[in-house]
Formats: sequence, C-alpha cells, structure tokens
Amino acid sequence: MFLKLNRLPRYLKKLIVLFVDFLILWLALWSSFAMRYDTWWPENFVKYVEIWALAPVLTIPVLYALGLYKAVIRYLSPHFLIPILRSAVIAVLMFALVAIMTHIQIPRPLYIVYGVNVVLLMGGTRLLAKMYLPDVNVQDCNKRRIGLYGAGKAGTQIAHALLGSPEYRVMAFFDDNSEIQGWEILGVRVFSPDRMADIVAKYQLHEVVLCIPSATRCRRRELIERMAAMGVDVKILPGIPNIVSGKVRVDDIRQVEIEDVLGRDPVEPDAALIGKSITGKVVLVSGAGGSIGSELCRQILDRQPETLLLLEANEYALYNIERELRRRDSQGRVAIVPVLCSVQNGKRCQKIMEAHGVQSIFHAAAYKHVPIVEQNICEGIRNNIFGTLAFAQAAERAGVARFTLISTDKAVRPTSAMGATKRFAELILQGMHESGSKTVFSMVRFGNVLGSSGSVIPLFREQIRQGGPVTVTHEEMTRYFMTIPEAAQLVVQASAMASGGDVFVLDMGEPVRIYDLAAKMIHLSGLSVIDPDTGRGDVEIRITGVRPGEKLYEELLIGDNALATDHPRISRAMEESIDWKRVDAFLKEFEPALDNQDAESARRILLRGVRGFRPADATHFDAATRRQEVVEVLDQAS
Repeated sequence: MFLKLNRLPRYLKKLIVLFVDFLILWLALWSSFAMRYDTWWPENFVKYVEIWALAPVLTIPVLYALGLYKAVIRYLSPHFLIPILRSAVIAVLMFALVAIMTHIQIPRPLYIVYGVNVVLLMGGTRLLAKMYLPDVNVQDCNKRRIGLYGAGKAGTQIAHALLGSPEYRVMAFFDDNSEIQGWEILGVRVFSPDRMADIVAKYQLHEVVLCIPSATRCRRRELIERMAAMGVDVKILPGIPNIVSGKVRVDDIRQVEIEDVLGRDPVEPDAALIGKSITGKVVLVSGAGGSIGSELCRQILDRQPETLLLLEANEYALYNIERELRRRDSQGRVAIVPVLCSVQNGKRCQKIMEAHGVQSIFHAAAYKHVPIVEQNICEGIRNNIFGTLAFAQAAERAGVARFTLISTDKAVRPTSAMGATKRFAELILQGMHESGSKTVFSMVRFGNVLGSSGSVIPLFREQIRQGGPVTVTHEEMTRYFMTIPEAAQLVVQASAMASGGDVFVLDMGEPVRIYDLAAKMIHLSGLSVIDPDTGRGDVEIRITGVRPGEKLYEELLIGDNALATDHPRISRAMEESIDWKRVDAFLKEFEPALDNQDAESARRILLRGVRGFRPADATHFDAATRRQEVVEVLDQAS
C-alpha cells in the first residue's frame, strides 16, 4: 500500500495529508472531551455538534494558507515541530472561536488538552511517515545498501549527508565502542564489528565505508583485509585533517587503494635532519618531472629552501612540475627555477650550479624501466653511468656541498642491465669520494614505490579496468613497496646524515608477493579472480614468464652488515667499493662500445665492472668472457 502511495502524483498526496489532518483534528477534539469527562463517549461532545463539525473545517484552510502542506514529509528537518506547535495554537484559536460564536461554555483546561493532543497527533503521524516512507520508496530498491564502520563524528556526518541520497542507503553502523552498541543514530542501529558477517548477510550490504580517519595505517589495513574477506566492497574516508576542518562530504568517500593495504604507519620526519640540507639553501633536483623527482620537489619546497632548481630533459614534464610547484607556493616564498637540460651535459650543468650557488643536489634522473634498458643497453649506460659521472663532476667543480644519488634495490647483485648501471653509478660516487672530493657524495637505495611510472600498480589498474587479464611474470615473484611521499621524505633525511661515500638503505618493510598483490587489487575493484578449475570469476591472472633482467626476489644489501642511523627506518650499508683508477679504466672501455653502438661489448664490460652482476639470460656469454671476469674479481680482491 505504501509503495502505491509513493507512486501517486503530488497533488493527490497533498489531498491525503489534508484529509488525515482533518481526522486528526476531529480525533484531538474527541480525545480532549474524553479525557476531560473520563468517558469514551462524552455526552457534552455529542451535544456540541457545531464544535466538532466546524473547528476542523475552519482550521485546515488557515493551516494550508500558512504553508504547512508545502513541506515534503520524507525530508522534514529536525525543526518540523515548530510549524506543528504553530498549528496547535491556530487549532485552539479556531476551537475557541467556534465556541464563542455558538455561545457554548467550554472548560478552560479542555483548550490546553486539545492543543497538546494536536501537537502529539500531527507531529507523531509526520514523524512516523518520515521514518517509514523511505523504506518503501520505489527508488530504494536500486540504492546501494551500505554500512559505516565508525559511529563517531565522521561516521555520523557521512550518515547525515546520505539521508535522502538517490544512490546510497545506510543500513548499519559498526563500532568497537561497546557503550554505544545497540544504540540508534539517525534511525540506524550500531552493531558490534564481531557481528559484521551476519549483518552483511542479513541486510545484503553492497559495501562498508571505513569512517575512522584517526586510525593508524596498520589498523586500517587490518580492517580492510577483514572486511574484504567477507566479500563486501570497502570504501574509505580520508584522514583526520578533513574532519578537523569540517571538510567531510560524501564526495570524500573513495575507493580503497592498494596503498591503504600495503602501506605502513609513517615515522614523523626529523625536522633537524630535513633542515640541515634544505631549509634556507639552494637545492637542485635532477629528473624533477619524474615520479620520485617530482615528489622530492614537493617535499623540498615545503621545507622552505632559498631556491629550488628543477632540472629536467623532458620539456612537458618540466612544465607540469613547475606549474604545480608555483601553485603550491602561491605566495612566492621560494625562488623556483626551471632548467631544461640533460645531466649528460656536464658543462652546462656546472654553469647552472655556479650561477645559482647550488648547495645540495638530489640526482633522480635515470632510465629505470628494466625491459627497456635491457633492449637499449648503450643508452642506459650513457644516461645512468656517464650522465651520473658528468653531473657529479660538474657538482664537484662547482663546489656543491652535498650530492645524493637516488639508487635502487636492483643494484644489489643485479640481474638486469638497468640494475648494473645503477650499481656502477654508485661505484662512481664512491670512487670520487675516496679520491678526496670535497663534495659529500651519498646514495639512497630503495625498492618499488607505489604508483610511480613503470610501477606494477598502474599497470595492474589499467589491466583490471580493461577486464583483464592481469599479467604476472611468476607466481613466486616478490617485491618491496613504499609510498612515493615516504620514500622522498626518507631520501631527504638520509642526505642530511651523509659523511661521504655512504650507501643508505631504506626500511621497506616485508616483501610482497606480486601474485597476491594482483589478487588484492582485483578484489578491491569489486571483482573476483577467475578460478582456473571452475572458470568462475571476473578477471584472469595470467602467468607470462620472467622477463629478461628480472629476478624473483629483490635485495637491499650486497653484504650482510648494516649500521643503524639516527633514523629508525634508515640504515647505512657497509659495502665494498673499487678505487677511482679502476672505475676510470672501465669508463674508458665503455667509450668505443658506445660510440659504435656495440651492445654486446658494452654488456661484457658491465659484466666485468660490476661485481655480482649475473644477467638473467647469460647463455650468450662465452668462456673467454667468464675467464676475464674471474681475473677481474681476483684483481679486485688483491
């Protein structure tokens, strides 16, 4: 019946409300006489036909003229009692007017009882309609039924914002606080999280929104995995700053990102460490338009350097990061200087450094995509090795105080040309330090950063968006992951602790199995992995085989020893290096190979120059090359 009422035209609904109010006014009159004379059928009420006939007839038009029937009952505000009280006063006045006109003597207490009855009956019927009409709204059949985890300020604001939403309907709250379990907030009951599985099944919830912005990242990850195991879609409300500033809106609810599942609780940065190499200084970032370089620029800008130079070889990337940073520093407190230049152009880099008096450099410019560098090894060597050499020598000649290389875990016992070039770049800086350079050279080594260009995360997102398959090279392949902001923040702090020739290693947490990562991303997208036995599911995970240069497990240390530093997530690796004469000898060997674009010769030199380099596909190296490698290793040992 209520469903049919909701489908009626607006004018018919208004007529029904008018008719109901007429009955309410008549009922209020009858009940007033009944209570006054303590009988179900008061003799005076029957006698005074004029009162119960004329009072409602005169009251309804006045209430209509005053706009009582313009409000939509389902969306009444909490202040709806004010017009009801006003209506009660009018009803009493109309009652008194009829009594005066008909010369009927009415006991004065009866007027008060009548007014109270009008308030209770008119207000009560509207409240019941407001509570139950949404339950039978025809559009509610298509709404997504959701639960809110967290019945605090954030959850309550979101529930209030969703009242009357055409898309969502809040069915339940879940909260760890036992004192409020069983309560109702905005007509929605609060349940214990222990009952979540039953409530999800009972109300057939489509999704649960995590509304505890003050929770730590570890706690959030635990809850997300717990809820995801129930087969319910999980969404999340952003951090506590949005709550404090009053910015919580329905639009703030977002899909759970893989960062929420893999991330760790961040360690607050040490202000003294960050300020040592940035605040009030002239800082240059190479590769400023890249994933790591751009985040470094953001973090550095927030620490108030005197000048920030953005060195980038890609014009469009330079344009984007400069525009973003100028918006970020809208008051112009930091001088931002865009420099379109390659790190391989040592002379120009030196002039730039000298002209601006650069004091700290973060070298993030590199070719880092393993398969691409594997197929273009000469260009990889030219940029990652000779580019670092030219850039470091320019910094040394320009009198730069600190030079920090952004390295990678792939430089540890590398199996790819990219990893080997990054390890050789480390050897260059170590050799320059041991030659007595006044510039403090250091390296910071870490694994994959979530969401960076070339990272597996954006690739998986795109594959899932296209319906699959999601490609994984090997079921047992694992990688370390860290968020871009955390990596950039730790890089800046590691640079401040450098004394020269340091290799810093960031704490990357536990390695993650890539197959499990793919499965989690599919599930967080509201889909399921296709079961190879039954064929049921939405997205296939396809094993494609290990690519050239890839290895199953990444490492962060070449040796077994690492020293603690002043920062709990940064260690100093104790690793061997080679003297500058040997580094220079290898560099000279590279030159003719690069000039002739002889990739095989370049690879052989790299194989001899980087100890521990074992290409994933090394079948094409002959015995002579192997013997030469052994000789080189023995020479290094001696």
